[in-house]
Amino acid sequence: MYRIDASSNSIQRLEQRTFSSLGFRERDHLQEWIAKQPDVLGEELLIIQKEFSGFDDTHERLDLLALDKQGALVVIENKLDDSGRDVTWQALKYASYCSGLSKSNIVRIFQKYLDVAEPGVNAEDRICEFLENQDFTEVTLNKGVTQRIMLIAANFRKEVTSTVLWLMNFKLRLQCFRATPYAMGEELFLNVEQIIPTQDTEEYMIGMAEKAQDDIEDQVEQKHRHVIRREFWGRLIDAMNASPSNLYQSISPGVYSWIGAGSGVGGISFNFVATKQYGRAELYIDRGNKTENELVFEALAARKNEIQTAFGGELEWERLDEKRACRIKAETVGNVYDREQWDEMINFMVDAMCRLEASLKSPVREVWEQVKARSPINPEAMNSL
Repeated sequence: MYRIDASSNSIQRLEQRTFSSLGFRERDHLQEWIAKQPDVLGEELLIIQKEFSGFDDTHERLDLLALDKQGALVVIENKLDDSGRDVTWQALKYASYCSGLSKSNIVRIFQKYLDVAEPGVNAEDRICEFLENQDFTEVTLNKGVTQRIMLIAANFRKEVTSTVLWLMNFKLRLQCFRATPYAMGEELFLNVEQIIPTQDTEEYMIGMAEKAQDDIEDQVEQKHRHVIRREFWGRLIDAMNASPSNLYQSISPGVYSWIGAGSGVGGISFNFVATKQYGRAELYIDRGNKTENELVFEALAARKNEIQTAFGGELEWERLDEKRACRIKAETVGNVYDREQWDEMINFMVDAMCRLEASLKSPVREVWEQVKARSPINPEAMNSL
């Protein structure tokens, strides 16, 4: 590995070191680095526990437990300069133990971690934010045998890599990462690279693993939910298009718990959401930057009386401090899977959306112009509007 010196238009070799020579330890250092920056492993991961030992009838501890963007559990085992001979067997045991964790088990495990790491943060909310799903009841965690294993070490023994490659023939989702420390003077560097499977073949191999590990029962239930929601959204869109609003004229029914239409400002949309607990119409503000979202929200909130007067009633204003987005909503109790409740839900949601659009569409445009004028955030996105 080399360091680029732009001033002299040259490169300088970094000295490869060992973790032990630098005084680094597995639990105190490598594990903490990964816990604080899990995307060093090449993807977004949500760490839900460290040194997890909550297995029945065993006192074994796995290094890190995480969730990936599909809701699968990821067992992360760290070694320093040498993988050792038994790391594969060790990780397989942990994955088998984790395969029995239910959704409620995972929430409880994560909540214990958050109570220490980030007191006051709710585990269900953080999981929803990570998986980009507004409704926790719609979240699927640890489906079937989707558990994954990541092994990290500076050097892997042949008996480990041979075993990993053989296991991958059976669609097990294993990855090996080489972690190498470097030094230049007093500066220290860490390089982490995936060596198994190679990046060129990973997507193909993971795709095969997911296909082989489909949970049939869950798929049937998911298909049923999709059919119900698509039918509900079709009815709602028909009712919306029969109203004075043309907001949803070009929107088609979907299968998810929400559908949305643009407000005329990128990243700000008029959404419908329907779950087992509620139906709602909302203005959803998510331009990809929390500070920018809050600027828009606060500017609208400054006109709260004017907007609610135009709406003809009170709205719920949610800054969502623990999330990136903000929302302004009108909500009613309802269950989208109970067809007997559809008429009442649709009547409420369509009426609320028409009034929401009438009261907010102009203020959104005006507020955005004000925010653009004062905010240097994301100038490329602003110029594209």
